[in-house]
Amino acid sequence: MTNAVNLSALGSNGGITSPTWTTATRPSSPYTGQMGYNTTTGQLEIYNTVGGWVNAGTAGNTYSATYLVVAGGGGGGYYYGGGAGAGGLLTSTTSLTSGTTYSITVGGGGTGAVSIGAGGNGSNSVFGSIATTIGGGSGGGASSGQQNGVSGGSGGGAGGQGVGGSGGAGTSGQGNAGGATASGASGGGGGAGAVGGSAGTNAGGNGGNGTASSITGSSVYYAGGGGGKGNTTQGTGGLGGGGYAGSPNGVANTGGGGQGDGGNGGSGVVIISVPTANYTGTTTGSPTVTTNGSFKVLTFTSSGSYTA
Repeated sequence: MTNAVNLSALGSNGGITSPTWTTATRPSSPYTGQMGYNTTTGQLEIYNTVGGWVNAGTAGNTYSATYLVVAGGGGGGYYYGGGAGAGGLLTSTTSLTSGTTYSITVGGGGTGAVSIGAGGNGSNSVFGSIATTIGGGSGGGASSGQQNGVSGGSGGGAGGQGVGGSGGAGTSGQGNAGGATASGASGGGGGAGAVGGSAGTNAGGNGGNGTASSITGSSVYYAGGGGGKGNTTQGTGGLGGGGYAGSPNGVANTGGGGQGDGGNGGSGVVIISVPTANYTGTTTGSPTVTTNGSFKVLTFTSSGSYTA
C-alpha cells in the first residue's frame, strides 16, 4: 500500500517546501518527475527524459510555430557542366511541445566539379522530426558530349555541349527538375519555385527561381537554381541565391545551386518563428534571434537546437 502524506500538515503555513537549486547546481543525476525551485530562473521546474528540466507550469503544453527549412544547394558540373539544383525547401506551421528539445541540422553546399563529371550534391537540413529537406542535385558535367543532371531537392541541369542530356529530378513538394542540354550549352539547375531552364544553341539555361518567404518579416527568396554555361550566352542564376557567370557559387544560407562551371552550392538555413509569449530562449548553436511583431525568429546558419 502506498503511503499517503497530508500535505496540509507540512510547513507552518500549510504549504510544502520544495528543494532549491540554481541552474548550475541542479541535481547531477536527476530522475523523471524530480521537482525543485530554480532560484536562477525563478521557476518551479520538473525533470523529464524528453526535454530535461522544464518549467513545471508549462511542461507538455503545445503552441504553434512557423518554420522554413532549406537544404544545401548542389555543386555545378565541370567546364560546360549543368547548373546545380537548389536545396529542397519546406515551409509550414507545426505544434511544438513545451520542454521538448528540437535538434537542428543545417546542410552544407555541394562542391563544384574540378574535372570531367558532375559536382557534389548538397547536404540535407533537418528540423527535429518535423521536416527534412534534401540537398540539391549536382549539375552534369563533361568537356564534350553530355551527362545528365543529378536528382536532389531540386535537380541539376544536364551538362556537356551535346544534345539530348536530361536534367535531374527534384523531390516532390521540395523542388523542381533541372533543364536539358543543347548544342554548345548546358541546362540550368532547378529551383524550389520553378524548373531549370533548358539550354538553347550556345546559350546556357537559366536557373529555376526559388521561393519567397516572409518568415523573418521581410520577403526573401531561397533555393534558386544555378545557371548553365554556354559558348556565347551564360544562364542566369535563379532568384534565391543561384550561381551565375561572374558569381558562380550559390549564396550562403539560401540553398542556392552553383553555376555550371564548377560553382559551389550555397549552404542551407533553418528558421523558426515562435510567439514571443512562448519563447524560452533555450538554444544551442548560436542562432540569430530577432523580433517580428509578436514573434521571436530564430535563424540557424549552423547546427544547434531549440528547447520549446
